[in-house]
Amino acid sequence: MSNSVNSASKRRVSRQAVVQWRDQVITVGGDAPVRVQSMTNTDTADAIGTAIQIKELARAGSEIVRITVDTPAAAAAVPAIREQLDKLNVHVPLVGDFHYNGHTLLTDYPDCAQALSKYRINPGNVGQGAKRDTQFSQMIELACRYDKPIRIGVNWGSLDQDLLAKLLDDNAAKSEPLDLRQVMSEALIQSALQSAARAEEIGLSGDKIILSCKVSAVQDLIAVYRDLAMRCDYPLHLGLTEAGMGSKGIVASTAALAILLQEGIGDTIRVSLTPEPGAPRENEVIVAQEILQTMGLRHFTPMVIACPGCGRTTSTYFQELASNIQSYLRHQMPIWKKDYPGVEAMNVAVMGCIVNGPGESKHANIGISLPGTGESPAAPVFVDGVKVKTLRGDNIAQEFQIIVDEYVKNTYQTKR
Repeated sequence: MSNSVNSASKRRVSRQAVVQWRDQVITVGGDAPVRVQSMTNTDTADAIGTAIQIKELARAGSEIVRITVDTPAAAAAVPAIREQLDKLNVHVPLVGDFHYNGHTLLTDYPDCAQALSKYRINPGNVGQGAKRDTQFSQMIELACRYDKPIRIGVNWGSLDQDLLAKLLDDNAAKSEPLDLRQVMSEALIQSALQSAARAEEIGLSGDKIILSCKVSAVQDLIAVYRDLAMRCDYPLHLGLTEAGMGSKGIVASTAALAILLQEGIGDTIRVSLTPEPGAPRENEVIVAQEILQTMGLRHFTPMVIACPGCGRTTSTYFQELASNIQSYLRHQMPIWKKDYPGVEAMNVAVMGCIVNGPGESKHANIGISLPGTGESPAAPVFVDGVKVKTLRGDNIAQEFQIIVDEYVKNTYQTKR
């Protein structure tokens, strides 16, 4: 095993929290795997639409799903959402995201408080002045009453202004003051730690607390979490608060999360992508999974290895086959994972010419080396390093998919 994998496997020691609904028990922290989370962008008051999106996120592999609870209509809809999901046998735990009025909504809608598996509380948005302590305490007392874990989620964009003002004043009085970003980072961390300490004073068990300190810049996130990780043993949720759209959001999230995960920091992650118009919400789940899988931390679905193409591969056939196979594998996983444990670690190679094609194909569990420009119109197929057949003609894609299916059925022991 390489040094990089060894380093990534040396996780920071944290407490272990449990987020669950019925038989779906998700452990967070301790020696549990890094968990994948996501968040809906539907109007929570639309119970059917929200339940459909949660089902899609869960099917894609989201182990915990967060929903906005910001109005009486949204709070009233939460039990109906939970009921719809239970009817569909989707027991993914739901997290209520509260700002400003969470204390009121959880009090006025006890069925909502019970149907949620976890509460997310932003200490910067629980109230101002004297109301802050009262309203925060009220939410913690409700978490205790319903035996729910919480995430104290501090955010750069909604930081506790009183705490920040105090730290800025203290900093100004120093002979060598810190720069503004360092003060804001300290404010984020203090807000999280002080809120967690207060929650425990009120009576919430420390193993029901998860922390996050989200910012939108990669270097700031890394610095904040390195510091936070050294100052507490609570499980930590990672994610850029606004990663952005498309490749920018994917690259920024990967850059930040990969560094922290490699250092053993992080117990749950979310990739907060701004969706392209019409793009499926579950893309953020796929990216989060692929970060963990490419780092060797977890396996979710068989991975396709494909060459980038060059002047030897002027045909797009291998690109289409690689894309189709990857989509097929991901689509099959909800079925396969029930009957074929271990299939998620399978590697499939789809290569485009003779230069690296046979070699890469031999290294994969199943590989195909398609003919490049000017090469013989034949595609050798390798299974566990051994050439088993050569495909020719117009049905190469269909025949290769059959080989993949047969390999899965013959290689991975079924639960039946």
